[in-house]
Amino acid sequence: MSTLTTPGRVISAPGDRPRRRLDWRLRFAALSLIWGFSFLLIKVGTHAYAPFQVTLGRLVFGTAVLAAAMAVRRDRLPRGARTWAHLTVAAFLLNALPFSLFAYAELTIPSTLAGICNATSPLWGMALSLVALSEDRPTRVRVAGLGVGFLGVLTVLGAWQGFQGLDATGTALALLASLSYPIGWIYVRRTLAGTGHSHLSMTGAQLLLATAQLAVVTPLFTTLPTRMSLTPLLAIAALGALGTGLAVLLQYGLVVEVGPTTAQMVTYFIPVIATAAGVALLGESLTWSTPVGAVIVLTGAALTQVRPKPSATRRPSP
Repeated sequence: MSTLTTPGRVISAPGDRPRRRLDWRLRFAALSLIWGFSFLLIKVGTHAYAPFQVTLGRLVFGTAVLAAAMAVRRDRLPRGARTWAHLTVAAFLLNALPFSLFAYAELTIPSTLAGICNATSPLWGMALSLVALSEDRPTRVRVAGLGVGFLGVLTVLGAWQGFQGLDATGTALALLASLSYPIGWIYVRRTLAGTGHSHLSMTGAQLLLATAQLAVVTPLFTTLPTRMSLTPLLAIAALGALGTGLAVLLQYGLVVEVGPTTAQMVTYFIPVIATAAGVALLGESLTWSTPVGAVIVLTGAALTQVRPKPSATRRPSP
């Protein structure tokens, strides 16, 4: 569920290195929990507010956290019209669009299914990178992982039963949301690599632009709620401040400290936590095909991330 703009490599502003207050494993666990519970918070938010309102609130609170972090670290927003133009597209693909699609999807599908659909992002990313990134060459293991992963999707959806009892529209929206992330990552990789701006600065600008996009769209398609329901409002605030704001800072710190490969392993814990939260706290039903299919999806996603080891270069004898 990554929402980060990472232009090729992490670039830190002066004094931007995170302080090691907690062991990285504890922060990794916290990030897994925050993003795993995000799907439950979306579901609770949509109980009283329209999906666009949930997304706008999420972005407002998330942007506020990033703005506070930038003020503390004395980081500035990036400059240059071209950079802001590319960030506008990134904000749409990585924030405004997927956040809204997940919110609409959870009107008709359980949060457990939305969390599992989110786990398909590495599969979509693998398929797209084979076409869009010439340097990302396929291997037998990665192609096999792609096949295994989509077999897992069919298992989750109960394909052998003709997808009975499944809301096709909601599921399609959740899968489109998961597809939007790798499209955004590829776009960022192609357009924003080597900008020289810090990661915090880029992500703060990205969330600000996404908030502006939703601020324009939301009044056009929704009406003000007749009353402010407290519990859903608190869920939206937590979704933004924790699931979007704090989570970005945690993931950035992990990337800097332990590297992107280890940090991205959080992807494989999110559907497990989302499923447990949905069943335990929301009383969502769970058939055998959901956890079994989720395991298959995660196995396939893990295989798509396997990179071939560089061949050793044989040195000439002296």
